[in-house]
Amino acid sequence: MNAEPDGPEDRLRRLTTIWSRALYPVTSTSLTRAEFEGQLLPLARRLSELLRARTFDADAAKAVGAALVEAHCTDPEALARTLDCVDAYLVLYCGGDGPQDELRMRSSRLQHAMAAGYAHALRRRTLAEQEAIAQAALRAQGVVAQALHASEARFRAVFEGAAIGIGIADLDGHILQVNEALLRMFGLTQQSLRGRRVQDWTHPDDAPQTWRLYDELVRGDREHYHLEKAFNRPDGTVLWTNLTVSLLRDADGRPQYQLALMEDTTERRLLNLRLRYEATHDALTGLPNRTLFFERLEKVLASGDGQRFGLCYLDLDGFKTINDSLGHAAGDRLLVEVADRLQSCATAPGEMVARLGGDEFVALTTGPGTDRTVDELAERIMNALVTPISIDGRDLLVRGSLGIVEGPAGERTAAEVLRSADITMYRAKSAGGNRSELADPEADARAITRHGLTTALPTALERGEFFIEYQPLVHLGDGSVRGAEALVRWLHPQHGVLGPDRFIPLAEHTGLIVPLGRWVLEESIRQARAWRVRHGGQDAGPLRINVNLSPCQLSHPGLVQDTVDILERAGVTPDALCLEVTESALIGADDDLLKPLRRLAEMGVDIALDDFGTGYSNLANLRRLPVSVLKLDRSFTQGMQQFPADPVDLKIVEGIVTLAHSLDLAVTVEGVETGAQAEQLRVLGCDTAQGWYYARPGPPERLHDLALADAKG
Repeated sequence: MNAEPDGPEDRLRRLTTIWSRALYPVTSTSLTRAEFEGQLLPLARRLSELLRARTFDADAAKAVGAALVEAHCTDPEALARTLDCVDAYLVLYCGGDGPQDELRMRSSRLQHAMAAGYAHALRRRTLAEQEAIAQAALRAQGVVAQALHASEARFRAVFEGAAIGIGIADLDGHILQVNEALLRMFGLTQQSLRGRRVQDWTHPDDAPQTWRLYDELVRGDREHYHLEKAFNRPDGTVLWTNLTVSLLRDADGRPQYQLALMEDTTERRLLNLRLRYEATHDALTGLPNRTLFFERLEKVLASGDGQRFGLCYLDLDGFKTINDSLGHAAGDRLLVEVADRLQSCATAPGEMVARLGGDEFVALTTGPGTDRTVDELAERIMNALVTPISIDGRDLLVRGSLGIVEGPAGERTAAEVLRSADITMYRAKSAGGNRSELADPEADARAITRHGLTTALPTALERGEFFIEYQPLVHLGDGSVRGAEALVRWLHPQHGVLGPDRFIPLAEHTGLIVPLGRWVLEESIRQARAWRVRHGGQDAGPLRINVNLSPCQLSHPGLVQDTVDILERAGVTPDALCLEVTESALIGADDDLLKPLRRLAEMGVDIALDDFGTGYSNLANLRRLPVSVLKLDRSFTQGMQQFPADPVDLKIVEGIVTLAHSLDLAVTVEGVETGAQAEQLRVLGCDTAQGWYYARPGPPERLHDLALADAKG
C-alpha cells in the first residue's frame, strides 16, 4: 500500500525536528532534546501561521525571537542557526502551494523581525541580569562582574556573527555601531563610518514614504517600519536591501536608539528585472511583446486630458511563402531585419514599436497632434520596407499591409483599438497589400458583423434558423408556371432576415456551404414532391425546382451520391430537379470538374448555366458543357424596361437565343420587372422567365396558388 501523503502537521513537526537538532547543541538547558523539541513546536507553528497570514505581523515574529531567549537559547550561534533553518525550511515545509517569491519575501521579513525581537529580548535580559547583579553587588561583587561580562559577551557574539547586516544609531542619526555583515554589504570599514549619519544615505530611487517613516520612528510615533531601499556603494554600484528599522527604548520607555536590519537583495532584484524583461520582450527580435505593448496602450488610453494616440498595425505580405520556401531560419532572420528597420522608424518621444507575434508588428505614437504624426510614422514604416533584405545571398522584396487607427484617449479600450487596427490592416491586404488604410468605423462595424455571422453559421444550421423562399419560373409562351428557384434565407436572432448575399460567401469560405447546400437541396426536393402531389400526382404537371450549386459543392466528391440519395428518399424523379451553376464556376473547367455534372445530366437532372454573359467564357465551349438551360443575366434585359427597347440589347439577346436553340438549349431570363420586358423576350424566343413582374420570392404556398390559378385559367 502507498503511504498517505504528509499533512500540514507532519511537515510542521519535521521542520521542528530539524530546528531542534540544529539549536539543541548550543542551548543551555536541562531538557532532553525531545523535550526541547516539544518546546519549539509552538514557535514553529506560530511561524507557519505568520508565513501564510493575510497581513504581516512583525510584533508576533519578534515575540518568536524573544521566546528563544526565554528558552535559554542565548549562545552566539543560536540566532544564526535559527535564521539559517527558517530561511532554508520554513517555505519548503509550511508554504504549501502559494506563490514562492512572495512566500520567500515574507520569510525574509519574518527573519528580520525575529532577529530584532531576539536582539531586543537579549538586551532586556542583559539589562535584567545587570540589574540583578547590581542588587547583589554587596553580596557577591566578583560573581556579578563575571555574569555581566558573560552576558555582554553573548550579545556581542550574536551581533557580530549574524548573517544579516545590523546597525545601531542614536536618535540624531549618528551611527554608533555596525556588524561585519553590514560592512561587507557596503564595502566599508569601521574607520570610514566614523562621523556618518543615517540621513547621508539618501538615494534617487527612495520611495516617497522612506524618510517620512524614518522621522516618525525617531520621534517615537512609530515602533518600526519595513521597506525596500537602495544605497550607493563607494565603488559606484548600487546595493538593494530589505530594510527593517526598529526603535529601541530604555527601561522607562523613552526612545533611545534605532536598530537597522538589512538583507542584501541586489542579486534577487537583478534576477526579477531580467525575468520581467524576458516576460515583456520578444525573444527573437528584442522588441517589446504583446504584453508590454498592451500595458503601454492601456496606460495611454486611460490618461485622458486631451491626449491622443496613433497606432499602425503591420502584417508582412507573403511571409508564409518565404517561410515555406527558404525555411523558418531564414524567416526568423527576415523578421529580425524588419524589426531593426521598424525600430529606427520610431525615434520620437512617445513612439514605440512592438512585435505581436508571427509577422505582425505594431507602432504606437502619442501626443496632441497624432493625426499628422501617425501618417508620418506610417510613411516611414512603408519606406523602410522598400529596400530588399538579403537572406542567404538572396535579395527578398518585403512588402506589408498597414492598418492605421488614430483618435483621442479615453473613448475605447485597448482591445477595441487593436481590433480596429487589425480589421483595417486586413482591409489593406484585401485591397492588394503593400498599402496602408485608415480605420473606418463603418467598415469596422461591417467586419465585426461579418465575423459574428461567420461564427454563428454552424449553430444556425443546427438550430433551424434557415428557411427557403421560392420564385416562380414562368413559360413565356403560355404564361404557365413551370417551377421555381429555391432561394435560401437566414432568420438571424439579432439581424432579422438575411439574404444569401450576406452569408453564402461566408459559408463558402468556412466550408459550411456543403452541409448547408445539402440541406437546401433536400428541403427543395421535398417541396417539389409536395407540389407534384398537390397538382394531381407524381407524374402530373411539369413543376420543377431549381437549386443553386456553389463552386465548393461542385467539387465536393459526394455531390452525385448525395443528390441521388435525396431524390430516392423523397420519391422524386430526376426531371423534377434543375441544378444552377454560375458561368464563372465553369470557366476553364476540366473534365474532372465536369464529370459530376455529366453524370447528373445523364440521370435526367437539368443543368442550368446561371448568370450567363457575366463571364468571359468561349461560346464555342457551350457544346462541351453538360448544360440544358442558359440562364441569361438580368443586365441584358434592363434596357427593355423602357419603350422602345435598346436595339443593341435586342440584337445581343436575339443572338444568344438563336445560338442556344441551335445547341438545343432552353433560355431562361431573370430580372423581368415589366410587361414590356416579358413581351419583348417572348418575341425574341426566350423560353422561361422569372422576376418581380410575376412574383417576388415567397413561401411555397404562394407558388402552389399561382400554379393552381394557372391550371384553372
